[in-house]
Amino acid sequence: MTAVWFAALALLLAGPVPALLARARWTWQVPRAALVLWQAVALAAVLATLGAGLASLSLLFTEEPGFPFLARHGFVQTTLIGLGSTLVAIVTVRFWIVATLVGVRTRRRRRRHRDLVDLLHRKESVSEVDAALLSETGVRVLTGPGRVAYCVPGRRSRVVVSDAMLNSLTPEEVRAVLAHERAHLRARHDLVLEGFTALHAAFPRFVSSQAALDSVRLLVEMLADDAARRRTGSLPLARALVSMAGQPGGDAEMPVGSAALARVRRLAARPARRGVSVLTYAAAGVVLGVPTVAVAVPWLQLSYRALAR
Repeated sequence: MTAVWFAALALLLAGPVPALLARARWTWQVPRAALVLWQAVALAAVLATLGAGLASLSLLFTEEPGFPFLARHGFVQTTLIGLGSTLVAIVTVRFWIVATLVGVRTRRRRRRHRDLVDLLHRKESVSEVDAALLSETGVRVLTGPGRVAYCVPGRRSRVVVSDAMLNSLTPEEVRAVLAHERAHLRARHDLVLEGFTALHAAFPRFVSSQAALDSVRLLVEMLADDAARRRTGSLPLARALVSMAGQPGGDAEMPVGSAALARVRRLAARPARRGVSVLTYAAAGVVLGVPTVAVAVPWLQLSYRALAR
């Protein structure tokens, strides 16, 4: 029965739980703690999936297969064990394949993108803001009608802005945007998004929830907002977000103008109390620890006794 509980827990953590958590707005108040909670849910789903497979294998190796196995466990439980084992095999194989493909393709795309922005970089300075930007390592200015700003993560990271953005924002707003993008690069938010992208693709569509990936994308933007407003204040960043809202991000993974309305409202709200963050971290520990221990310990004891015979 342990395999069934593991499989049920994995399905719950892959679909309904992320869908419910994505509707919560209190997570916006504590984006760092909320991101830890999302990671705990994702890791618990992976561990539960692996646990379902290991529990099924332990039954197959410690009990006689065929009719005796069916008679002992019944048709329904035997069917659930078979379906759970199949799901585990699919998810495990798909996760490693997808994770590898996502990593390879993402880095290849970033390399091409980095080479392209280096080639199209406008080197002549036409304003005081441009001169300050061009003196900083890794900043690239592109010519175009859209007001865009984004970063290209990696070993040779880039912060890409358009001259339309430079001409439409004040120097304080430009500095807020740059601080936002550099926060993404320092914290390597791209790696967090890669992990959730691979996990979302690994689970079958009828199980996985797009809400997890969308929520994590918004949370990393809010984390970068917090870093930016500590340097420049909330008002310049909020004005920049309003100005750049709805602008196309091109190939950017984390366009600065995405979900601007929610982020501006958050910047204008009161800071969250410390207790909310503490409770969120505690919830992450419970999500990751309690179900795993409650289901895994009995299974380990049963397997030990079966193998010791």
